[in-house]
Amino acid sequence: MRFADIVIPDTPAARGALEVATAYCSPALLNHSVRAYLFAAAYGAMNGVAFDDELLYVASMMHDFGLVKEFDSHTVPFEEAGGHVAWVFAAGAGWPVERRVRASEIVVHHMWEKVDPEEDPEGYLLELSTALDISGRRPEDFPAELRAEVLRRYPRLGIGPEFTACFVDQATRKPDSLAGRFVRAGAAERIAANPLDR
Repeated sequence: MRFADIVIPDTPAARGALEVATAYCSPALLNHSVRAYLFAAAYGAMNGVAFDDELLYVASMMHDFGLVKEFDSHTVPFEEAGGHVAWVFAAGAGWPVERRVRASEIVVHHMWEKVDPEEDPEGYLLELSTALDISGRRPEDFPAELRAEVLRRYPRLGIGPEFTACFVDQATRKPDSLAGRFVRAGAAERIAANPLDR
């Protein structure tokens, strides 16, 4: 699998999602979102996981919007807040209700520890790719040349410390959230040890 083999959707919704992410995300968070899609799409293609590339791309661009100050919620976990943003964006893109719901579900599911690829292939791929990009889980599942090219095109720009600070903030304000549970389980240490940062 080479970088050139990854299909990046060129639709109004995909272009709009990138535009919105560029406007609201920090440079590090934006690059993380792009890498999340690239790693997810590559894994799906390499392992025969059929997925909707536009749906996965939009969800990838939106999956951390609940960490962005303009969309941060003090009442629900960040992944749920991001899911609501994805639903609203999809409505503005003219997607039918069922597709809006799917976009929201994918964003929420990316924080789950396990997602069934049969029931939610896009959520499965996004959970896998974000775990790789943030905490360095299973880098061996991706060719070294592909990892290097993705990182060259979309550098990490200090995403580890930035993301850790966001997670600790979420855990402090919402201790019962998944972010709170992950912080208590040593997420900061795993993020700091991510092999992608070496």
